[in-house]
Amino acid sequence: MTRLIFYCALAAGFLSTEARAQDNYEIQVYGSQTVAKGNTMVELHSNYTFDGQHYSENGVLPTRHVFHETIEITHGWTPWFETGFYFFNTLGNDNRTTYVGSHIRPRVMVPGSWHWPVGVSLSLEAGYQKREYSEDDWSLEIRPIVDKQLGKLYLSLNPTFDKSFHGLNKNGGYVFSPNFKAAYNVTKVIAGGFEYYGALGPLNHFETYQSQQHQLFAAVDLDWSPDWELNFGYGWGFTQSTDNAIFKVILGYRFH
Repeated sequence: MTRLIFYCALAAGFLSTEARAQDNYEIQVYGSQTVAKGNTMVELHSNYTFDGQHYSENGVLPTRHVFHETIEITHGWTPWFETGFYFFNTLGNDNRTTYVGSHIRPRVMVPGSWHWPVGVSLSLEAGYQKREYSEDDWSLEIRPIVDKQLGKLYLSLNPTFDKSFHGLNKNGGYVFSPNFKAAYNVTKVIAGGFEYYGALGPLNHFETYQSQQHQLFAAVDLDWSPDWELNFGYGWGFTQSTDNAIFKVILGYRFH
């Protein structure tokens, strides 16, 4: 089933015509592990854009000097299936403070009992965002996830596909947005590394470089308790279409 959905996304990508606007409400490279059965994870995703878009463009308000605050609640239903709910919010001057929208995200994982050499899961995220804060108000994200722990080194790849169903890019197909993370365990508690976030455009016609989005974060993960998670980092944008100078924090707590 995972392979079928993945290949369908690839095929749909060849019908794409436009790229999606940047969305910095949840800046995270996913690991393959789902929330344990009966547990609930509550996370607060916070970030501030020091140097983003200065003016409204395509009906979307500027992102410069804006806080994004996203509440994520994820419940594990089985050892391999979870569902996450997102509540997007923005804080800024010039009437940019408001509730922005919500998404739902079911995710399935290849069980550990299958003994695959890498961790694999598939996330489907869909929902609504106000048109003033996104070029597309109804959208779908298909995110395959592959990760591996190699001693002290952790690697995760999220080759993501985004689809608009209503909005500026509704007539386009799937946009290829690869994400990647590499982290090294400096101690048992601290891991440092890099996270990359990109949006290249449709698979059959990638955008020119300056129209693409390329963002790199230096990030730190703290793992002092099995019930808590903390990730924070600072990111740089490398093209004209990418928000630059972003500080982000993800704080989560797991309820049993």
